[in-house]
Amino acid sequence: MAWRRFPITFLSLCLAGCAVGPDYQAAKPQTPARWNDPGDAAVKSQATPQAVNPRWWKTFKSPQLDSLIERAIAGNLSLQQAVLRIAGAREQINQAGGAFLPSVSGSLQATRQQLGLEGELKAHDVYGQLEDADPAVREALGTLTQPINLYQGSFDAQWELDLWGKVRRQVEAAAAQQQQAIEQRNDALVSLEAEVARAWLQLRGAQNVIATLNTQIDSAQQTFTLTENRQKGGLSPQLDVENARAQAANLEAQLPQYQAQERQAMNALAVLLGKPPGALDRELRNSQPLPALPDIVPTGIPSTLARRRPDVREAEASLHAATAQIGVSVAQLFPSLSLSGQFGLRNDESGWLTDWSSHFYSFGPQISIPIFEGGRQVSSVKLARAQQGAAVLNYRQTVLSALSDVENALVSYRADQQREASLDKTLDALQSAFSLASDSYRKGIASFLDVLDAQRQLAQASQQREQARVQSSLDLVALYKALGGGWEPYQNVQLPDYKVFGDAPRG
Repeated sequence: MAWRRFPITFLSLCLAGCAVGPDYQAAKPQTPARWNDPGDAAVKSQATPQAVNPRWWKTFKSPQLDSLIERAIAGNLSLQQAVLRIAGAREQINQAGGAFLPSVSGSLQATRQQLGLEGELKAHDVYGQLEDADPAVREALGTLTQPINLYQGSFDAQWELDLWGKVRRQVEAAAAQQQQAIEQRNDALVSLEAEVARAWLQLRGAQNVIATLNTQIDSAQQTFTLTENRQKGGLSPQLDVENARAQAANLEAQLPQYQAQERQAMNALAVLLGKPPGALDRELRNSQPLPALPDIVPTGIPSTLARRRPDVREAEASLHAATAQIGVSVAQLFPSLSLSGQFGLRNDESGWLTDWSSHFYSFGPQISIPIFEGGRQVSSVKLARAQQGAAVLNYRQTVLSALSDVENALVSYRADQQREASLDKTLDALQSAFSLASDSYRKGIASFLDVLDAQRQLAQASQQREQARVQSSLDLVALYKALGGGWEPYQNVQLPDYKVFGDAPRG
């Protein structure tokens, strides 16, 4: 009697099923053992292979910067869009998973129908055969040939068994796409933190250059006053006075560009926090010194970069989704088994719809076998495999780009620190040269051109040194961004559940 157990066994196999297509294997990128940058023991901030600080902005030791970043995470509009994309991806998983369950629908309808029975009766000469029949019979046939009202209420159910794992692969692909959305959010988070830090450092840098320029302008004004007094005493020609006036005016002419940078940085910070330009002016107007670079910059090792960089993790999730799509396309090559059923009540008199004798039903399995579709299904499989191959290459390219970003950031950070150290030495020498030239001019030993030249070089070197300090700080931010840190503290924290309209935080 083994054949009697066959339906039970077959149903068990249908419910358990198998998932066709390749199972995803976690990517194992090839990375070097250490960073290629040799470093420089002469610079004050050294990179080490220690684990990356997930809250890297804390190394600047600025409570104001910490506050700005936290407020940007709560109010930035681009980040809110990324959070909404996660919510959309979550619903796609629910949509895909709904195919595991039967679909049931109900319907009510009322129709007026002409069945065309009179023509059928005439075609078979029924009326001729009933010429001698009871008039009641002819009357009954006449009633049946008239249009009728048909009332019907029914429930329809259909359930496609996931024999080959098509639904499971669809759910798997949707889950991978949700992970893509999460990594896009993480990437947006890292970029936001870096942009806030960059704008804040550019603001402080512009304010420092303005302060340096104001010091140089005061010095030039003192030189102009000294020269003017000497000219009045007959000790200097009018040419020296005009040269001193031009030197001071030239320095004053450089102020507006840095004042514009200051305003633009404050506006950028306001927008990053989801506020209108100018909203943070009162908070940011007072200048602060640039933070010192940390003695140690932990960079981790290359092998950990792929697990930390959100864009690499996003590329891996894309590869996972593409792999699952192969299973979906392969499953479409196999027969599908559906169970369908219908139950309802039907009558041409609405009052009889509640009577059990008006019920009808149907149920049974249905097998659909793809026989010929012009090669579309086979092409779908080939397309899915090609898309997976492209996803593999995209993942590898993303890893290489990530490694390159870190290496380039290390080179820039070291080189700009070297430039800053050289400018410190240059500035010390030019300060001494200006002091010596000024003393010699007062004593009548040196010409006024020597003083002007020394002052001009000192002013240029002072600005370059401040700009180099800003650039070194910006290089550090770029390095932290390239390392991919900054999203980890928020991976288990629910960011605000923004709605599309009306509920976004207001400034």
